[in-house]
Formats: sequence, C-alpha cells, structure tokens
Amino acid sequence: MTIRIGVTGHQQLADDSGWAWVREAMSDVVMRQRKPVEAVSSLARGSDQTFADVVIRSGGTLYAVIPFAGYERTLDGPALDEYKRLLGSSHSETLHAGSDDEGAYLAAGRRVAELSSFMVAVWDGAPARGKGGTADIVAYARARGTPICWLNPVIRTIKELS
Repeated sequence: MTIRIGVTGHQQLADDSGWAWVREAMSDVVMRQRKPVEAVSSLARGSDQTFADVVIRSGGTLYAVIPFAGYERTLDGPALDEYKRLLGSSHSETLHAGSDDEGAYLAAGRRVAELSSFMVAVWDGAPARGKGGTADIVAYARARGTPICWLNPVIRTIKELS
C-alpha cells in the first residue's frame, strides 16, 4: 500500500543556505518510510517543489494538487521550469475553489492534507503571511489529527507534531 506524504512549507527562506538542510531532512524522512511513497504537493516554489523532487529521486511518485487553472502564471524562471518538469511526471487534479488566489491556496493546502497519511511542514513557526500559508495548513492538518513532521529551517530542528 502506498503511503501518501503531503507537504506544506515556505516558498522562500531568509537564509538560502537553509535549503540544503531542508533537502537533507526531507530525504531522511522519505528514506524512513515503507515503500512505495507518493508525495502530495501543490508544486509551489520552494518547499513543495523540493519535496516533490526528493520523493521522485527516491523512486516514489507524485500527486499534484493544482490550486487553479493557470497556476503557472504565479511562477517564473527556474521555479516555472521545475513546476513544468514535476507536473509532467505526476498525476494531478486542478481545483476550482476560491474567488481569489489566496482562497485557492487555502483550498489546495487543505486538499493536500486530506489526501495525506502524514505531512511534512517546512515552517519557521510564525503565523501565516497570507490566507492559505503554512501556519494555516499546519493548523488544519493538526485539527484533522494528521501527524506532521515539522522541519524548522531557521533553527534547523525536526519535531513530530500530532
């Protein structure tokens, strides 16, 4: 039986050197799971794309939850290229929720949590900076009782939340 691991997390880090730590921590989480593993991700830049790549490179699969049709307009440069690459190797669904981008991000984050056995959250512990931000999705997953592996990229700690 495939284990589905959802991801939520920051798109940018204050210190870009933190991405190497995040990737290594994600790899460790994935390697500890029974196989097969499927990442569930909205493919946003940063945490979502990194986790999807880690799972694919470990031999897993990817299920993408796209917040809205035309989502690629929110990406550019390397993040857009990575989005296209990852989307091309995934099964996906596109949501039609929310009257604005933030509402759609919230709906997509909730859908990721609903589809997942547990979540990986790349989160500094601060409140969400906008509707549908990492803190919102962590709170939603916790309310559902979904276990969360919290990767804090600021202090570089890993903590299990339930």
